[in-house]
This record gives sequence, structure tokens and C-alpha cells, in this order.
Amino acid sequence: MTTYPNTRRATPQATLPPSGKTTKNPTRRRHRTGRAPWWLLIPALAFYIFVVVVPSVRGTGYSFTDWDGAKPITNFVGLDNYRQILTDQAAAASLANTALYAIAITILQNAIGLALALGAHSKIKSRGILQVALFAPAVLTPIVTAYLWKFIFAPKGPLNDALGAVGLTGLQHDWLGDAATAPWTVILTVVWQFSGYSMVIFLAGLQGIPEEINEAASLDGAGAFRRFWSVTRPLLAPALTVNVMLSIVGNLKIFDQVQVLTGGGPGNATQSITTTIYREAFTYSNFSYGIALAVLLTVGIAVVSGVQYRYLARQENR
Repeated sequence: MTTYPNTRRATPQATLPPSGKTTKNPTRRRHRTGRAPWWLLIPALAFYIFVVVVPSVRGTGYSFTDWDGAKPITNFVGLDNYRQILTDQAAAASLANTALYAIAITILQNAIGLALALGAHSKIKSRGILQVALFAPAVLTPIVTAYLWKFIFAPKGPLNDALGAVGLTGLQHDWLGDAATAPWTVILTVVWQFSGYSMVIFLAGLQGIPEEINEAASLDGAGAFRRFWSVTRPLLAPALTVNVMLSIVGNLKIFDQVQVLTGGGPGNATQSITTTIYREAFTYSNFSYGIALAVLLTVGIAVVSGVQYRYLARQENR
């Protein structure tokens, strides 16, 4: 009987370290490795402090002076700039207009965005093209969009021409020059541009809802509206929170559309807080007063965002 040599590989034997030497503790090595990312934050944190924190603190200090943006010498005036805000009719008008923009645009943008998302989420063959077309306006810069709608709303623009062409000359109007309609032109412009942006966030939420849930509700006899209200709507709460937060914060800082469409006019009919800040600082050279307005806007945004987030988060957990 022929025998063959054993070709199996010998199992390597564990060797003990030489006497007097100890192996490194792997747990300790992992612990040290875990500290490294914190050191990597130092350059970014230093840059953030230098670019954002330091200018913000220094700017807040200027709000307590009479600085005009040009002279190096400033006088401390305490809370005079903040007291002036309480009696400034232009500031009051801009605050009311900003609240109107934030509330109206948030409601319309999210309602239309949700409707578009539900339509684009359906099983139609062209839903991919539809989603791209609806999102396209959000890619444009706000200034480009504002100039486009400024041309449409002009007294001799396409909107009035179209109304005249169909015999509705009585509806022709100076949309940007009338204090009653000018704020709504700003609202329409923003809603048209960013409804597609809200749609994309709602679409992401809809795609995360399992189809089995809707199918089970349908088998139980629930109609389309009942399935939306009892199944889809609660599961879309995180997407709604994100959309509402982005809309509120963005519209409290609205500037480009107002500045391009109306310049804050007629009168103070469309002034927002940001356009008032720009006018006070760069038109009237009243930088300290403009900074005071900016400080109040920052605090207001922080308070509104915090309260809103806590409320929406509480709704999600129900």
C-alpha cells in the first residue's frame, strides 16, 4: 500500500512574547484612536470662530454705539438703538410684512409641495420627468427668479397682456405698484420657486412608507383620503418638520425677492426686516441701528425655531 506524505499545513502555534516584553493593549489602542477625530475638528472650529463668532460678537457690540460705518471713532449710546426700533414705523411695518411672508409662504409652499409630492409619487410612467420639471425652479437663484417674475408682473408685461388678450382688461393691474397686491407678488414668486424643493423632501418621506401599510388599510376598506389622513400623514411628520423649519427660517430672512421685485415699496408695503437692515446700513449709513435690527432678527429666529421644533417634535412622538 502506497503512502503519501501528509500535505496538510501545520497549524501555526501561538508564541509567547519574549520575557520582559508585554503586548500592547488593543482596548487602549482603540481608545486612543477614538480621540483622533476631535483633534481634526480644531482647524474647522478655529475657522468658524474667526469667520462667524468673532464678527458676530463685534457686530453686537457696535449695536450699542452710534457707528456710521465710516468713522473709526464711536460713542457708546447704550440701548438707544433698540429703543428707537420700538418707535420706528418703518421697522414695525417690516416686522408685520416679514410675519406675513413667513406664515403665508410656509403654508402655501408646504401645501403645494405635498400635493405635488403625492402626484409625483403616483405610478404614472412619466413621474421621473415630472419630478425633475417640478424641482427645476429651485435650482435657479432667487435673483434670477425675481427678475423673471418682475418682467411678468410689469404693467406692460405678459400677465397684463394675457388678460387683455382674453378680454379681461378690467383685471389688468399695476401688480408691483399697488400696496395691496405687491406683497402677494413676493409671496407668489417664492412659492413658485421653492414648492418643488418641499416636494422633494415630502417625496423622500413618502418613499420611506412601506406599501404594505397602505395595502392593509385598503383591504380594511379605507378610502384614499382615509389612508392619507390615518396612515400617510402621521408617517410624514418628520418630513413636515424639516420642511416647516426650513420655510420659516428662510422666509424670516427673505431679501432677494423683495429687493428685486419692489425694493421694499411702494412706501413700506413690502419691506422685510432684512431690506430695512440693508437700507439703514447702506443707504442711510446708520450702521449701528441696522446692526441692532439684525441682532433682534437673529434672536427672533432662534426663539421661533426653538419653539417650533419642540412643538413639531412633540407631534411626531404622538
